[in-house]
Amino acid sequence: MAALMVRIAKSDDEYSAAEIARIDAVLGLLYKLTADQAANLRQTAEALEAEAPDTVRFTRAIKEEVPYEERFNVVRALWQVVLADGARDAEEDALMRLLASLLGVNDRDSALARQRA
Repeated sequence: MAALMVRIAKSDDEYSAAEIARIDAVLGLLYKLTADQAANLRQTAEALEAEAPDTVRFTRAIKEEVPYEERFNVVRALWQVVLADGARDAEEDALMRLLASLLGVNDRDSALARQRA
């Protein structure tokens, strides 16, 4: 999930401090991590994301292991990262549509997740 967060944050070619801080905060809340642990997890995810040729490997692992209700929360977390810098762009929106689909989350629930984010 952390690698997906990094990938969505980088999708607009601007990996901002606000997005990094949001990733750390979301990881900290979701996994009950200290700030240092969350930052370390994000840094590991950055390396993993940089080496991964595609997004499917990440979404497949989540879809196979995580129940739908929790995948909804994954989509919500991804939307939190997208919205962290205060701007949405076409690349982020397109990748979010793809990610939600690959995670098996329908458009209506993705929109609801965005509103909750």
